[in-house]
Amino acid sequence: MTKTIFLAGGCFWGTQHYLKQINGVLETQTGFANGNTADKQRSGPGGIVVDKPTYEQVYTDRTGYAETVRVVYDPDVLPLRKLVELYFLCIEPTSLNRQGEDEGTRYRTGIYYIDPEDYGTIDDVYREVQHGYSSPLTVEVEPLETFTPATEYHQDYLDKHPDGYCHLPEALFEMARKANKKS
Repeated sequence: MTKTIFLAGGCFWGTQHYLKQINGVLETQTGFANGNTADKQRSGPGGIVVDKPTYEQVYTDRTGYAETVRVVYDPDVLPLRKLVELYFLCIEPTSLNRQGEDEGTRYRTGIYYIDPEDYGTIDDVYREVQHGYSSPLTVEVEPLETFTPATEYHQDYLDKHPDGYCHLPEALFEMARKANKKS
């Protein structure tokens, strides 16, 4: 059995590269979550309206979308609690609409869930992390409303361009590779 959660941690290139290093993460995909564009298309059964933002639209910060990573994981290997704890290590959780040098609403942090039963675990970790800060956390915790995959160019970007820009330090990737390994 696998589970899926959506994590926004600033620029999705680095966030994806970090998350995919964690033992128990089976698949990652960059994309855009929880926004809205005027460019809706009708598709699917019954003419369901689907919002398909482009990178260029999201980049304007007028769509409400966040750069997000879809994470498919094995909860028997990587419990949700551990995944959320590791997520909090790769973000500055009190920084509103900014991670590293990246600034704008598209770079906000967020945990977007599809299984309502996940909320309790997410909220528990959120509260524990909050105790370590004097400022309030600015990480959104909401049900996933929309997700559109980014183009192939944006998938696994740092694998294709190892010297590409990333707001996360290399040491964090190494930590992720070791974080959930059995001794």
